[in-house]
Amino acid sequence: MEDIFAILNNKVLIASIFGWFIAQTTKAIFLAIRNRRFRWDLYALPGGFPSSHSATSSALVVACGLFDGFSSPTFAVSCILAFFIIYDAKVIRVASGKQAQSLNRIIELLGDEKNQQMDKLKEILGHSLLEITCGILIGIFSALLVYTIW
Repeated sequence: MEDIFAILNNKVLIASIFGWFIAQTTKAIFLAIRNRRFRWDLYALPGGFPSSHSATSSALVVACGLFDGFSSPTFAVSCILAFFIIYDAKVIRVASGKQAQSLNRIIELLGDEKNQQMDKLKEILGHSLLEITCGILIGIFSALLVYTIW
């Protein structure tokens, strides 16, 4: 039971989850306004504005720096981890989205009845620079908020 309380009181973890929650809530609200309907599954959508990957990982970096020190090994590890997460969100997942567009187009051109019953691949997977930047700002804000309140 003591371990559960320790996990629930981990300020770095709380800051990271808070960053994710703010980014996903913002994304869900924007999509609900655009679609004129709120759906809970909007919290699970990848891609879109803002980047929850960037928000979560930047909240982790800043919180590690604030709570453990900017010269700590945890800060260094979280920086490297955040770099790869944000790089993946920008470069790798965008390339995957382009491949999905190509595959969807090929299936459409073939026009086979079997292929028409296939679900289309999700084409918007990655993030733009604006989406990533806003996610990073949300992450920084989240870490600073948890640090000043806790």
